[in-house]
Amino acid sequence: MKITVVYGTQRKSKSSTYNIAQQFIALLSGGDSVKEFVLPRDLPNFCRGCWQCFTDYTKCPDYEYLKPITEAMEEADLLIFTAPVYVYHVPGQMKAFLDHFGYRWMPHQPKASMFKKQALLISTAAGAGTKSTLKDLKDSMNFWGVARVHSFGRNIRAADWEGVDEKIKLQIRADVKKLAQKILAGSNNVKPSLKVKGLFYIMRLMQRKMGFNAADVAYWQEQGWLEKARPW
Repeated sequence: MKITVVYGTQRKSKSSTYNIAQQFIALLSGGDSVKEFVLPRDLPNFCRGCWQCFTDYTKCPDYEYLKPITEAMEEADLLIFTAPVYVYHVPGQMKAFLDHFGYRWMPHQPKASMFKKQALLISTAAGAGTKSTLKDLKDSMNFWGVARVHSFGRNIRAADWEGVDEKIKLQIRADVKKLAQKILAGSNNVKPSLKVKGLFYIMRLMQRKMGFNAADVAYWQEQGWLEKARPW
């Protein structure tokens, strides 16, 4: 299984989210390629709100950073995003990353390939907040059209991986193995969830009836989605 990983922080060896991600990768990659990107190193800028991506995403001022990431995501079977809890939400650099992909949201120009992929979202917290943090990520996954989204959030009761109690680590390993098996089991027949399909049909109707952005309407027409074609 080809995997592309986007880490929400540059912290590695001591990071719980990073260590959990490595456990998943070991079980899921099967020797296939794993491409990793680290934030903010690999995308250091905030979205400028220039609107260029909604007409031509290659005109984004940060396209040089985005190009290798988008290409890796296109090639991957599984997308993994890690995000430790920062004040009950994703770290700012992960939010900036997601902002750069606003043009890929379902009301605009979603990529057909996303409707055939799985995503794994990983979040940890010393205390609470994984639920709201994972929602930050899942909102984008659903609106990107990602077929199947798996969430793994754990409150680890420690500041770093070294401080996590061994009993908690053992439970995490067991839970990682169980979810990895589920992801692998579904990898040969990846179809969009009912929620993703529902969003698609709502946005299809919107494009046909409203179409406030000409570039978006033209994109949907080019894909054939306003007629009988579907991205799955």
